[in-house]
Amino acid sequence: MNIFERKVYRRILGPVHDNKKENWRILTNKEIYASDKKPTITETIRLNRLSWFGHVQRMEDNRIPKRLLYMNLGTRLRGRPRNRWQDEVREDGRIVVGEGWHEKVHNREEWKKLLRTARNCHILHMPME
Repeated sequence: MNIFERKVYRRILGPVHDNKKENWRILTNKEIYASDKKPTITETIRLNRLSWFGHVQRMEDNRIPKRLLYMNLGTRLRGRPRNRWQDEVREDGRIVVGEGWHEKVHNREEWKKLLRTARNCHILHMPME
């Protein structure tokens, strides 16, 4: 996902003229991320996933989205287990808040504040691939 995002940015920003070497070159990954202060696609996806999880967690237990979230869909195939949505949410929550993040989900204002802080501080920023 990050590779696609950098490719799009390179296409939009175009080549830059290097005055020292007197030639044109493409932007490096660090230059792309330095020029753009917005969260990356991966960060946005992770923050939206945590936001949705908080919304579903605060729902009543009889609501369909909450029942589907904790529904067991059967057995897994052989080999390495594929990451489930819940596994990704658990990892993202651990990165943003640390241990005990499940309790903070139930307080809507505190949860929104944590997600806003994570977005502004780029806590979920993934290293360049």
